[in-house]
Amino acid sequence: MKRICNYISKYMALLVLAAALLALAFPRVFQLVRPTAINYLLGVVMFGMGLALNLRDFRIVFSRPKDVLIGCVAQFTIMPLLAWALARLFQLDEALMLGVVLVGCCPGGTASNVITYLAKGDLALSVGMTGVSTLLAPLLTPLLTWGLAGKSIQVDVASMFLSILWVVIVPIVLGLLVKWFWPKFTEEATDYLPAFSSVAIAFIVSIVIAANADKLLAGGLIIVLVVMLHNICGLSLGYLIGRLLGLSDAKIRAISIEVGMQNSGLASSLATIHFAAYPLATIPGAIFSVWHNLSGAAVAYLYRRTSQE
Repeated sequence: MKRICNYISKYMALLVLAAALLALAFPRVFQLVRPTAINYLLGVVMFGMGLALNLRDFRIVFSRPKDVLIGCVAQFTIMPLLAWALARLFQLDEALMLGVVLVGCCPGGTASNVITYLAKGDLALSVGMTGVSTLLAPLLTPLLTWGLAGKSIQVDVASMFLSILWVVIVPIVLGLLVKWFWPKFTEEATDYLPAFSSVAIAFIVSIVIAANADKLLAGGLIIVLVVMLHNICGLSLGYLIGRLLGLSDAKIRAISIEVGMQNSGLASSLATIHFAAYPLATIPGAIFSVWHNLSGAAVAYLYRRTSQE
């Protein structure tokens, strides 16, 4: 069982890609699952994150606050502004613009920690950034979305705040509590968590893709291009900022990956809950989930080769 789980987590990018292609090919099968299932699946991912976290992971916030501050400021400025700029540049309609902005305003994703580890980056900084940006998300994600998309679309900041608390923060806290009271169970479960998270993310992607398969096939190339540029520019600008500030190579890699990789499942979840009138708003998050795992694997390989030379 452990070997199977290791294969699933190791080839997560291919699993998510396969789920997306299957959803495009057989949308009616995946349409049997209600879109509200996305929230529960994301809760499972966040619960796993809580089980995997240690309180010592947050010590970096106090021991190296400057590094975490640089990373989080970059996270919540580069990606939201890039999203807004790309949506304007490619003249996306309201729904797709909202979806891209939602992705940009979300915190870092859990996959970024794995990619940072594979890239020989500063893993402690990566975990610290993911944790802090996730804790800031209930406040910053709704406010940034309102600031960038609120002029054309009504954004309920308070409702989004509560949604992120329930879908993200509460499952993480429950995971931390389970780890505190049942450490032996948690230790045994840790080996299986990445695989379960990978499967949950693949299901989220398949549900969103299937729900909008016809529209995506009809004119989805432009949004795929925007999502790819969003991620690549985020990775590149994160790297550039670290280089300009004279940080170590390990820190630069961590910041680059944390900035470029988003909790895109949260973006799809928020779009499903709060913007049902704009169904295409869920699409950028699903495409981002597929793409950033593929690009993350490629970036990890490139960074790892650079460190060996």
